[in-house]
Amino acid sequence: MPYVPLPRLSTGISGLDEVLHGGFPAGRTYLIEGDPGTGKTTLGMQFLIAGVEKGEKGLYITLAESREEIYQVAASHGIDLSQIEVAEVRDTEKTPENQDYTVFHPAEVELSDVMEAVIRKIEELSPARVVIDSMSEFRMLAREVVRYRRQVLSLKEFLTGRNCTTLLLDDRSPSQTEVQLQTVTHGVIRLESLPREYGIKRRRLDVIKIRASQFREGYHDYVIDRGGLRVFPRLVSREHREQDQERPLLPSGIAELDAMFDGGIDRGSATLVLGPAGCGKSTICAKFAVSAAERGERAAIFTFDELPRSMFKRCTALGIPLRKHVESGAIYLQQIDPAELSPGEFIERVASGVVENDWSVVVIDSLNGLLNAMAGEHALTVQLHELLSYLNQMGVASFLVMAQYGLLGQAMVSPADVSYLADNVMLLRYFEALGEVRQAISVVKRRGGSHEKTIREMVMNRNSLRIGEPLSGFRGVLSGTPEILR
Repeated sequence: MPYVPLPRLSTGISGLDEVLHGGFPAGRTYLIEGDPGTGKTTLGMQFLIAGVEKGEKGLYITLAESREEIYQVAASHGIDLSQIEVAEVRDTEKTPENQDYTVFHPAEVELSDVMEAVIRKIEELSPARVVIDSMSEFRMLAREVVRYRRQVLSLKEFLTGRNCTTLLLDDRSPSQTEVQLQTVTHGVIRLESLPREYGIKRRRLDVIKIRASQFREGYHDYVIDRGGLRVFPRLVSREHREQDQERPLLPSGIAELDAMFDGGIDRGSATLVLGPAGCGKSTICAKFAVSAAERGERAAIFTFDELPRSMFKRCTALGIPLRKHVESGAIYLQQIDPAELSPGEFIERVASGVVENDWSVVVIDSLNGLLNAMAGEHALTVQLHELLSYLNQMGVASFLVMAQYGLLGQAMVSPADVSYLADNVMLLRYFEALGEVRQAISVVKRRGGSHEKTIREMVMNRNSLRIGEPLSGFRGVLSGTPEILR
């Protein structure tokens, strides 16, 4: 018989719906597993509330916590469970007789009796959505893997026969019973909490399987805020097709700098700005953002290392009206705390901002800060590649600031080699000449066309940022201690 895809049920979490290509296929049973504190209970509540909003009846069955505790969790997130039936499995001797949502305490009965009580409650209410919290209680009562699997299979067949979409919440366990539950259910979502040496934990989820259904594979960061989970789907750049159109060059507003790029930066390109601390990397990028704003375009600056007031003060002293354009809304400026942010959330902010605000320029200042926000440095280049590819497809010029260690000469070291990801590379250096420490700027790479191969002096004085003529009278400028040609 021909395959007919099942209708999708929203999870109540927009990012998770995107990962699942619309939500859970209806009428099936799914396992939500994770360590304590990863948000399993909250996810289940959001799933039921999403059903209520569509006129569907929901049932929350709790085996490990009391009804009052479930309501407290909901209240902490501002979730109203008044239209959700909450049935707790507990000792009837401790519960008033008029509370018909109460059944039996699992510690005092056999597994089969608990299963029967759960089934009776579902038959009584005929819900479209059910959450059972948690399967670890069933597992302890079963004692044997074979018995546990048999009972879970029986429950799944009953739920499927009633066209009921069910989430089974379970703590992660290294035992083989965990594998048994994964094989029985139609889908598995794993929630993880990754500790970091400093700052908040990084939470991520992974869809292990959804039978007969496509979904976005890989890890997806998420956070738990008041209101519930927010999932940030992994960015896939190939989903955003490049538009075939001519894109004018992006000028900086400094004629000499634009000449170094043979007219300006290519839109849709990524520019890496390298150099030691204090050499003018952030200022150059701010100049590109302000130049775009003065042409009626919009830009964004994400700063990891510098306070906005410090940026305003520095730019004002150089005659760059950054504050004016931030206050008008032409430039979006946000300070990022890497200890409080996951890389997935940051990438989502950039990607959604491009769509919602039509940014033509995005500045990430700096990659050192973004690197510190990563739980594992090995994933940095992969995520950067996807982000830069996405910005390229959207026609956005991106600027990536990277501070190198050291001040002078060939001892300069970068914390990560990402130069191959960039279309353009600008190199800034200090050099000593005639008793002064000066600054030099050069373009060492432009993938989209020709560029000037000279080294120019950059001068930052009061109310001005100037790029001078090529330093033709020196040799060895990039070494930090050049020789004067006579």
